[in-house]
Amino acid sequence: MSHRGSRVLHVGALARVEGEGALRLRVEGGTVTAAQLRIYEPPRFFEAFLRGRRHTEPPDITSRVCGICPVAYQMSSCQAVEDVCGVTVDGQLAALRRLLYCGEWIESQTLHIYLLHAPDFLGHDSAIDLARVRRADVERGLRLKQAGNAVMELLGGRSIHPVNVRVGGFHRTPARCELRPLAERLRRARDDAEETLRWVAGFDFPDAECDADFLALAAPGTYAIERGTPTVLRAGGEPFAFPVRDFTAHVAEEQVPYSTALQARLDGRRHLTGSLARYAISGHLLPPAVREAARAAGLDGACRNPFRSIVVRAVEVLYAVQEALRLIEAYEPPPHPAVQVPPRAGTGHGATEAPRGTLYHRYVLNADGVVTDARLVPPTSQNQGAIEEDLRRLVQDELARGDATDAELTRLCERAVRNHDPCISCSAHFLDLTVERA
Repeated sequence: MSHRGSRVLHVGALARVEGEGALRLRVEGGTVTAAQLRIYEPPRFFEAFLRGRRHTEPPDITSRVCGICPVAYQMSSCQAVEDVCGVTVDGQLAALRRLLYCGEWIESQTLHIYLLHAPDFLGHDSAIDLARVRRADVERGLRLKQAGNAVMELLGGRSIHPVNVRVGGFHRTPARCELRPLAERLRRARDDAEETLRWVAGFDFPDAECDADFLALAAPGTYAIERGTPTVLRAGGEPFAFPVRDFTAHVAEEQVPYSTALQARLDGRRHLTGSLARYAISGHLLPPAVREAARAAGLDGACRNPFRSIVVRAVEVLYAVQEALRLIEAYEPPPHPAVQVPPRAGTGHGATEAPRGTLYHRYVLNADGVVTDARLVPPTSQNQGAIEEDLRRLVQDELARGDATDAELTRLCERAVRNHDPCISCSAHFLDLTVERA
């Protein structure tokens, strides 16, 4: 790649992420002056689909936003509707929701670790190539993912776009005897999760640091999953929180001219949500055994290296398995599968921790329970600004070390994007890479 004039590099599609899009880098005099994540997938229009629908319908509609994290959309939508209607779901119904969410964390985080991210560290182009030389490792990942799927199938009715979730609870709740085989499977999965953490801790991690603000939910006494208070952690600062109802007062979305997806900023600053943010804000609330496993894997306090996010995800998988076992042990069937949620006019807010980060929903209902307005803020749209800055900084550092080739820059950019596990479909997909040098 020459410094004279300009050079355009095209990469047909980014492997091992969901979606389509492009990246444009402009280099002038050896300096990266622009890094643009250009998402060109057509808008999904889910917020428009929700208008005019009954207040009982959003969980089923929004679960179709994403086939990888449908539970996140269902739980955030249930919370928002229940918030409008003045209903609180607690006790064993709340515990079952958390158990279902644990299943999604297990299957989604494991899918990313083994099938999307690990090949980057081990010099393979795909999980299929990885399986040819490390079959036992990939099989371990598949077993672990299947355990998460089993949780979703039992509680959600199926592992993709679950059908058993409803506003107020579930259509059907399981008997204790139905959970016993699931507990046995999760106990075996715990061994696989522990080995997964040891495995990824041994990878070679490039030096990198993200200086964006962290945003995640926090809940008293526990690692937040299905509920919590939005909490911000700035580098070198103390955490501060704000009510869920004020989410869009702090997280503002804007349309950029080069992308069909909105981009978001937190109080005017770049921010990052997801595993790194959750661990930095609530890692001290993990059970002692999980904290010790994290320390043994090289995590001591907050981690700001995006390449090491694979280790934090493995910690969260181990936690989700252990939390699922705890919830099953304490389970007593509730007297009813759901509480009644009569319609009421007003505005409601809901936020949960999808595997990729904080997912916010807001609905406005009229007195008949019809949705008149809807707002969804997914994690990937929030992370786009931080991803662009990561790309700019990493490419700049690579250029400072010498004249990088097209192939080297492409591999670096693809790795940097996969660090954040973007779900570009949720945000409104990747990768054509264009590098302009002047």
